[in-house]
Amino acid sequence: MIVAFIDEHKAEFGVEPICRDLQVAPSSYYAHRARAPSARSVSDAATTAVITAVHADNYGVYGARKVHAELSRQGHPVARCTVQRLMRAAGLRGISRAKGPRTTIPGTGPDTRPDLVNRSFTATGPNQLWVADIERHEALLNRAVVKGHRLRLVAASRVKLRAA
Repeated sequence: MIVAFIDEHKAEFGVEPICRDLQVAPSSYYAHRARAPSARSVSDAATTAVITAVHADNYGVYGARKVHAELSRQGHPVARCTVQRLMRAAGLRGISRAKGPRTTIPGTGPDTRPDLVNRSFTATGPNQLWVADIERHEALLNRAVVKGHRLRLVAASRVKLRAA
């Protein structure tokens, strides 16, 4: 990362002043530039190319487990954890079949329920207007409540009916 920064700015400032400000020896920079890439980085680059090809050949839906199995079938011995690491580094992901919980199923037609209070939610006296609201709370086991002067339990799933 430091070497990339020095390479980016060496034309403007020079190597030695940048190394002095970063408190890095210039000989370390030059040694790194002259050093050949490690065996792991060379192997990772070749394996990443094969993984990318297998992922693309399978429409981008294979995850690390299936890519590892396909590599084994093709004769590329590589560990599954290495496949996971390289796929993560390359930004490759599989597609999950699992769907989240479907909490709301929308209706197919228009909303035909009548507005019996004409959007006027004020009452001039007690017991003239009752308004209900159904709330969904996972922790409360989907209880339906009526909001009024006092909160009362109307219905509940898997729970005995009782007044609050």
